[in-house]
Amino acid sequence: MTTRGVHTSEKTYAAGPSASGPGTARRVLRAAALAATAPYLCLKGAWVAGSHIGIPDGSVLLEPGMFFKVANAVTLVMDATVILLVLVFTQPWGSRVPSWLLTVPVFIATGLLVPIVVGFPAQLLIRAVGLGPDAAAQAAKEPFLDPWVFNVVYGGFIVQAIALAGLFVPYARQRWGTRWQGVLGERLPSPTGVVAGAAAATAVVVAAVQLFWAFGGTAGLSASRIAQFSPEVGVVSATHAICALVAGAGAVNLARGGARRARWALAVAWTGSAAAASWGLWLLIASAGADGGKAVTTAMLLTYAGQMITGLLAAAVLARFLASRRTA
Repeated sequence: MTTRGVHTSEKTYAAGPSASGPGTARRVLRAAALAATAPYLCLKGAWVAGSHIGIPDGSVLLEPGMFFKVANAVTLVMDATVILLVLVFTQPWGSRVPSWLLTVPVFIATGLLVPIVVGFPAQLLIRAVGLGPDAAAQAAKEPFLDPWVFNVVYGGFIVQAIALAGLFVPYARQRWGTRWQGVLGERLPSPTGVVAGAAAATAVVVAAVQLFWAFGGTAGLSASRIAQFSPEVGVVSATHAICALVAGAGAVNLARGGARRARWALAVAWTGSAAAASWGLWLLIASAGADGGKAVTTAMLLTYAGQMITGLLAAAVLARFLASRRTA
């Protein structure tokens, strides 16, 4: 019954409004997403080509080696994927893209963008009330990127996130809406409950460490990380802690089942698991380029790994839940 329902949903999407073109709202969101992608693509393209625009003298980004060159190329491709996703969500042929091929980039995009949507405005607020460090002094002390680069790039990311969410939700509702109709239902099998419990336990540990660092704790941090601490940096750690807790709670919520609405439980589990897994992996990769790994302690690496594991465990519970809805 469910398989037939999903098939009908996909036919409806292909024959619906998108068959003759997206509506006004989708066109606006599509234009916003594409426009927000342009600054990052231009910057990354310039850096790959050898330009130093936005990179001050003395920045680690100017050091010789392949790590940052490869990182710039990879992130250029990642952001270009946003354009492809926008087309998938707004063109008739988008409903024929295999689910597995679409799920991975959407999951990663959700995971990387959501913490920025939460954390960057909080950092701007801290700066606005005078609690943040002086940007010019900080840039002179630890040159990395010119301050305007963060505002342009992260502002674009926030617009991307809002536009992609506005495009993906109706697309997913029309294509896979039967998966989250109604309530959660019966408790998932015991092995899935164990995985959910492991996700919750790992999330608590990771969140405790990240919150300790968020409020100025120094144990387990490298000397360079301690020297860079500010309330704005604390916001980043607090955001990672929240995402880990959301992932663990989302996994447990799905595994328990019950009379709660499935769509909200899925949204929580998807967002939390994506953010924890994606940023945990990203921080592990970035650690390899931080002075060859010298600026990262074992405690930091274990925390990032725990963050990634939390997200992956929660994602496994999420996948098991969706599989049960498909075969129900």
